[in-house]
Amino acid sequence: MIKLSGKGDIMEQKHWKKLAAPIIIAVIIAAYFLIVSTLCLFLPQLPFIVKLLMAALPALLAGVALYVLIERIEEIRSGEEDDLSQY
Repeated sequence: MIKLSGKGDIMEQKHWKKLAAPIIIAVIIAAYFLIVSTLCLFLPQLPFIVKLLMAALPALLAGVALYVLIERIEEIRSGEEDDLSQY
């Protein structure tokens, strides 16, 4: 295990506290959309192309949720998480 010294530990703990909620929420939302997407593929009596189109939207939304999560992580690590308070 790599241990950071002094100030680095405090910064990582502070970031972890701010990252926990967005990570949990994004994973739950992405999992939900992926489950819905998978279930769309197993709908009976629909042509495959319709199933594929119905599954594509939730899959894209799951990808967007993960992309937004990555952007949020970068904001928190760079210290820009409070930029809304400037307005």
